[in-house]
Amino acid sequence: MTRVARWLLALGLAASLWWLSSAQRRFMLTGEERLLPQLRGVVQWAFRWTRPLPHTADMASVAHVDLPPFGVNTFLEQEVEPAKRAQTLQMIHDAGFHWIRQSFPWYDIEIHGKGDFEDRRHEPYRSAWEKYDNIVQLARRYDLDIIARLEAPPAWSRHDGTARGAFGPPDDFADYGDYVSAVVSRYRGKIRFYQIWNEPNIYPEWGNQPVDPEAYTKLLCLAYRRVKAADPDAVVISGALAPTAELGTWNQTYNGNNLMDVVFLQRMYNAGAGDCFDVLAVNDYMLWSGPDDHRMRPTQDQVNFSRPLWVRDVMVANGDAHKPIWISEMNSNAAPEGVPDRFGRVTPEQQARYAPLAYERIQREWPWAGVTTVWFFKRATDAEKAQPMYYFRMVEPDFTPTPLYISLSDYLHHLTPTLYKGTHQAESWQMQTSGDWQQVSDPQTALGSYLRSTTPGDTLTLTWAGHSLTLRPGPGEGTVRISAGTRTREVALRGDPITLARHLKVTPREVTLTVLAGTVSLDEWQVK
Repeated sequence: MTRVARWLLALGLAASLWWLSSAQRRFMLTGEERLLPQLRGVVQWAFRWTRPLPHTADMASVAHVDLPPFGVNTFLEQEVEPAKRAQTLQMIHDAGFHWIRQSFPWYDIEIHGKGDFEDRRHEPYRSAWEKYDNIVQLARRYDLDIIARLEAPPAWSRHDGTARGAFGPPDDFADYGDYVSAVVSRYRGKIRFYQIWNEPNIYPEWGNQPVDPEAYTKLLCLAYRRVKAADPDAVVISGALAPTAELGTWNQTYNGNNLMDVVFLQRMYNAGAGDCFDVLAVNDYMLWSGPDDHRMRPTQDQVNFSRPLWVRDVMVANGDAHKPIWISEMNSNAAPEGVPDRFGRVTPEQQARYAPLAYERIQREWPWAGVTTVWFFKRATDAEKAQPMYYFRMVEPDFTPTPLYISLSDYLHHLTPTLYKGTHQAESWQMQTSGDWQQVSDPQTALGSYLRSTTPGDTLTLTWAGHSLTLRPGPGEGTVRISAGTRTREVALRGDPITLARHLKVTPREVTLTVLAGTVSLDEWQVK
């Protein structure tokens, strides 16, 4: 080794030791709070370079990541009183969320038999749609978009009723397709995003039987066709894959057979699933460490918040780099002592701190990730207080906020929307526009649309953090003024990409684009 090489190695080692001297920086690598787990985690993180790492295609153009990403899971169908549904959605809106992920259970809509949408479980009889019409109406009142989960078959759809569990698939997938078509047809123009099932790769979401990627793919593809036939503008989201590294075989006693998410997904692709969803969904929990755990060991003891990177790797390998991952369930578990720690255990204060950090990491590091919905807002009662699942809640059944609700509300109200690394649509949620900008459909552009203005004085302002900001214009020619800090310059847009700013230091900076003349069209922003 030459003297120069030895000096470089020594300087690198010294810099690494200095960087790791801070507990906060060790947490940023490992997601661990205590010293010994942090040190062990640093070693595990360092050895990730000894194995292949996921290829995530971070600079690809990705659809459906231009939407505000903040959402929460709800159980509004379990609230008997409409006033409580309204109060729930008002609190969600007031906290700054944009989405709810809400189940439309098949068993609660087509209750007594095929084609029967009357609820005769209690008198007076009523339409089974009544409750869900109210949910949709309230969501629109509070300016919340719905991700509708289409799942949970009625007992009549299986020859053995609930003998194989309440979540098992129907005997005839066409019955599920009819239910999907009925929901989408009824809410066309009111709901655009539909999720087909939940966690099909683990027990008990596919019933008391082996999980089956090929059968789920068949169900997904049938549902995809029925959704698009009922509403061509609807977006189909796959059932959220549960994070697991298990490769168990079915055992009636254990009720097992959880199948590793990436294996399940690859078998889905092998069965033709690539043509049957617009968005891939995963669930991503902070079970045993915090959101900044960057270790990449794919074994069961390291199923951590970085898990979506492995799922993204499978998508890229199968030609789906242009599709996003949406995170359907995200949170850590604040079960108190005396309640089983099945999902790990954090304090309410840690839970409140971790959720905003998770949103921050997703935005900074995963440009291919879109909407992320916190699990969950509230339960209708406290009947599950002895179960760990209850302690994911943001609000108590009587609407008393937990520290998690307060923390996320504070985060969302003080957030500066920022473009981080990746390729972003011109009309992405981080943009602030004034004037007469129009979204124009065009199949020749990167994702089928661009932003256009022909009115001098129209402005677009964004905050970005990176080394360079590049604009890819759409069709047409125009002139704009670019204002960044104290610097202002005029730029002619003629279709070729233009780098608007370069900096050595990665720090948030504001840029304003003002239309001066001609047709100004914006296709994509790229931050490197």
